[in-house]
Amino acid sequence: MGILFSQEHKVFQITTQNTEYCIGIADDRYIGHIYYGKRLDDLRCGYLMRTKEPPFVPSANRRDKGPFMDVFPFEYPTWGVGDYRESCLKVRTDKGACGCELHYVDHRITEGKPKLPGLPATFEGPGAGKGQTLEIFCRDSVIGLKVVLRYSVFADSDALIRSVSLENESQSPLHIEKVLSACLDMDGEGMERLTLNGSWCRERRMERSPIAHGKQAVSSLRGESSHQEHPFLAVMEPGANQDQGQVYAMNFVYSGNFLAQTEKSQFDSLRVVMGIHPEGFEWVLDPGESFTAPEVVCVYSDQGLGRMSLIFHDLYRNHLIRSPYLHQKRPVLINNWEATYFDFDSDKLLAIAREAKKSGIEMLVMDDGWFGRRNNDNCSLGDWTVNEEKLKGGLKALVDQVRAEGLLFGIWFEPEMISPDSDLYRSHPDWAIKLPGREATLSRNQYVLDLSRPEVVDYAYESVAAILRSADISYVKWDMNRQLSDMGSSYLDGARQGELFHRYVLGVYQLQERLLEEFPKLLLENCSGGGARFDPGMLYYSPQIWCSDDMDPIERLAIQEGTALIYPLSTMGAHVCDCPNHTTGRTTPFTTRAHVAMAGTFGYELDITKISQSDRDKIPGQISQYHKYQPLVREGDYYRIASWRENHQYDCWQVVSKDKGEALVTYVQVLSQPNYRSRKICLKGLDPDRDYRLEIEDTQEFKERAKAKEFDGICRLTQPDGQVYSGRLLMQGGFLIQRLHEDFSSVLLHFIGQ
Repeated sequence: MGILFSQEHKVFQITTQNTEYCIGIADDRYIGHIYYGKRLDDLRCGYLMRTKEPPFVPSANRRDKGPFMDVFPFEYPTWGVGDYRESCLKVRTDKGACGCELHYVDHRITEGKPKLPGLPATFEGPGAGKGQTLEIFCRDSVIGLKVVLRYSVFADSDALIRSVSLENESQSPLHIEKVLSACLDMDGEGMERLTLNGSWCRERRMERSPIAHGKQAVSSLRGESSHQEHPFLAVMEPGANQDQGQVYAMNFVYSGNFLAQTEKSQFDSLRVVMGIHPEGFEWVLDPGESFTAPEVVCVYSDQGLGRMSLIFHDLYRNHLIRSPYLHQKRPVLINNWEATYFDFDSDKLLAIAREAKKSGIEMLVMDDGWFGRRNNDNCSLGDWTVNEEKLKGGLKALVDQVRAEGLLFGIWFEPEMISPDSDLYRSHPDWAIKLPGREATLSRNQYVLDLSRPEVVDYAYESVAAILRSADISYVKWDMNRQLSDMGSSYLDGARQGELFHRYVLGVYQLQERLLEEFPKLLLENCSGGGARFDPGMLYYSPQIWCSDDMDPIERLAIQEGTALIYPLSTMGAHVCDCPNHTTGRTTPFTTRAHVAMAGTFGYELDITKISQSDRDKIPGQISQYHKYQPLVREGDYYRIASWRENHQYDCWQVVSKDKGEALVTYVQVLSQPNYRSRKICLKGLDPDRDYRLEIEDTQEFKERAKAKEFDGICRLTQPDGQVYSGRLLMQGGFLIQRLHEDFSSVLLHFIGQ
């Protein structure tokens, strides 16, 4: 890892172990992108900016500055001065003039990685995780704007971290109408793009498409990173797959509105940008004030999506997630939401807790419905007082009884919301986000609190903190069940209404930062109607995020595949559901539900007092498996072997320990095929010169079911349990799995290095 500047060549060289990012200064003023890819280790690369060909630089061809501005590969393009492609920065002066042209002034290379004020940001890790940062200072002297382009790398990572800061050096306010965080200009002929799209209960489905001329964007204007689209974008070579091909990826460390866009120009060049969505955004920058935009994580891989995923996973584990639970076992929990919905009391929760304890479950989580008059979702958000008709004797009495049963206790909050039928709204209707003179839009019969107001942030924080102080609570599920609309604040003046979206996100970050400062041992799990705010920004505050409200294991295959494309498995909140599934109505084997959930944090969301005895009897064994494999799943390298999304038959993924000493393969047969031979899967990431002994999980259960003639050989493998194979054979020759008898069947294969 290293950052160099060549005064002779006017080139910045940012290197990681395997990649290089080069920036050049053209005409002594324009900051241009030169190269991103495998290491060059050669500072004589400035010619790649094409400044020695028409239209040439402005000092050599002043009459054609406009054409130069429209083709130069700007490192940070601005609006209004001749570059007609997508800009990253648009500024309006107090007199109404729009236009900004940035010129290089100076730079600084420092050890370490700076924090970003009020924002989540990557940080130096222990040991080999030291960082280095390049700051390029540029200025528009006409309007008095200073801009700092910031690039950071870590010694143990191939990722590049980018952010931007603005400072008003003039004597008048500047109106920032657009400030994106990163741009990548490159040759883009024939490239394809990969995005993650979906909806509630269908989050983060992978979608690949050719890049056409013009602009193609994914974005959110919902005040959150959203169910519908995700703050991630990858540009890929045609034919790139899990194991080969070039991939350029960006992921936004932010939890609000975003824009991620490709633009193919008239000359087939490609511009990729990412940052806060400019629609609905304006920030007034008074003299002397500064504004910092959130980070973008950039990753280059020449070994396909698989290598890209490994880089993202390690970066987030080593340099973003701060929780003490990052490298610790998370308790196996049972959540009462789909077990009871709002229909519960202390007796019902204690009955679930007692039965859960018998099976080895370690935590009871009480979900929505414990406060105010909350017997349905039509009231009481904001009134965070315990409903003692449900919780007899109060919350502490219930928590103490659950703890006496030997379980930890967790609780659900939705602190960012307010119900129109609540004491809080009746006292402070001005605390809700709404447009003056208009009837506010309801969603789930609730409004959103205006977190740009300091007193609202204080109230929301004290509401949560007071409950946590009152009892021995180990876990919080922080929910957000509606998106933002009617963006008006009675707190902000007219000139600053465009700041509300961003100030809201800053308020969320402030709330969670304060919570973790006061309760450093708290296990926090973020949630937003499922996975609407599953992004790197929230991972800075919580080590896990609820992946989706859809717990059907077959639906979860695609959801978790898309999520694991970027995020470590240990961040994915995943539970074993009841059947028929409450969302899809599908019935799946209890074992398969557990196997899919073990690819995440693992827990249960069902009424354990009502499920069949045969399913209940399986829980201790599933929890034993979780404890056995949880360190491997949490810390290991993830490999995608096959995708049901692509082959429409089966799904398969693998986790390999960092020392390559063991591997866990999860195989899910979605649809059974008659008269079909064994299926060959080729493992990945093993030591080719090491032997591995096979350990087939659930073998005894399968034998017992076969003996009872419930099926005919559901897990009859061509290779016996205990067989030894070389890593090279498993990766190049493959492993054979006989057809499983039933739809939705699954098996775990554990390979132990010898």
